[in-house]
Amino acid sequence: MSAENRKIAEEVIEAVGGRENIESVAHCATRLRFIVHDRSKIDEEKVESVDKVKGAFFNSGQYQIVFGTGTVNRIYEEVEALGATGVSTTDMKKQTKDRGNPFQRLIRTFGDVFVPIIPVLVATGLFMGLRGLLTQEAVLGVFGTTPEAIPEKFILFTQVLTDTAFAFLPALIAWSAFRVFGGSPVLGIVLGLMLVNPALPNAYSVGSGDADPMMFFGFLPVTGYQGSVLPAFFIGFVGAKLERWLRKRTPEALDLILTPFLTLLIMIILGLFVIGPIFHTVEIGVMAATVAILDLPFGIPGLLIGFFNQIIVITGVHHVFNFLEIQLLAQDGWNPYNAIVTAAVAAQGAAALAVGLKTKDKKLKALALPSSFSAFLGITEPAIFGVTLRYMKPFVMGLIGGAAGGFFASLFGLKATGMAITVIPGALLYLNSQLPLYIVANLIGAVVAFVLTWLFGYNDSMLKRTHDDHPKV
Repeated sequence: MSAENRKIAEEVIEAVGGRENIESVAHCATRLRFIVHDRSKIDEEKVESVDKVKGAFFNSGQYQIVFGTGTVNRIYEEVEALGATGVSTTDMKKQTKDRGNPFQRLIRTFGDVFVPIIPVLVATGLFMGLRGLLTQEAVLGVFGTTPEAIPEKFILFTQVLTDTAFAFLPALIAWSAFRVFGGSPVLGIVLGLMLVNPALPNAYSVGSGDADPMMFFGFLPVTGYQGSVLPAFFIGFVGAKLERWLRKRTPEALDLILTPFLTLLIMIILGLFVIGPIFHTVEIGVMAATVAILDLPFGIPGLLIGFFNQIIVITGVHHVFNFLEIQLLAQDGWNPYNAIVTAAVAAQGAAALAVGLKTKDKKLKALALPSSFSAFLGITEPAIFGVTLRYMKPFVMGLIGGAAGGFFASLFGLKATGMAITVIPGALLYLNSQLPLYIVANLIGAVVAFVLTWLFGYNDSMLKRTHDDHPKV
């Protein structure tokens, strides 16, 4: 164990009020997360003066200290070795689930359901991007072939890679919802698969007019729910609650038989005839509004989303957009939201880079430069909480850069083949001939933010600010 990391852990524990003030501690990819007994005992200025700390803030009942990827794991190990009570992030979420206002709890719940399935959708997007690259006429020409010469079996193989996750999306969502709301995840999987059972008319075929819905009772149309998000989410929510209710009232000897039987029977009836139609209608309305906003002319969507995206990130409610991105991909196979957001991420990284290159303070330089690189890999938290938001003006200059890059992305109609990765890794989502424009969008966001921060956003006199001047989020 590193003596340096042990010293940092000791200083952090002391700054948050000592071991006796720590109820529990966990970590995510970039942050150490504390639940404390008494918030007033935290010396926030002392916390932020600790070496390797890139920022700290309260959110959702947790005091979160940003260390960055890799570092946070090592500091957590030392903190736990010094006697702080470690828990999993899942357990910590349970401890904080009743903290915050109802809107914050709702957004946190959306995040808990959708975040676990994002890696699968990221992989699917990468497969789509690679297929777009490999089937481009210019690329195939290098190998002396044409798109028409590609074997049909190869196309079918790529369809397996790119279509499976969205074909069975309701199963993924219902599984995750059952898991979050305390039901048996396997029941969620089965319910989700029932929603896309081949015996039901395919939703895409019905939407294109190639198939008709099944009519029940002479007036109620029923179709499959391929690509649907909200119906699966609420079926998972209600199904998990129903299963728990039944389990409490079913004799133990019959529980194994009756509880899953009744849960599946009741929920598929409710799902196909009540919950599904209602929330599919809501979903159509939400998506129509989203598409209408994204289709506004003159680059207006990129201007607005590019500016406000990172503000939304620091409030912690950005997970709600996972639902919209997933639905965009399921419905159209494209994600214009990602193209705008990536410019906002690049802009914050460039603002942090400008601070790092301009400052003469060694500690700030050592903090800002790695944080900017982290942002260029798609993780802005170290750059925001450690650098740009701390001095505010660089953050604002980053917002302006994000608006400029987002404006370009929207104006030229950039659309990703996936979600959740941005800037350098995000290039893999634009290999279908959009890559040059994607690079330009990122460069615009970064250059505007860098220049504005260098000229107007930062000077070393800002180092004299006290902790009381820092924005609290």
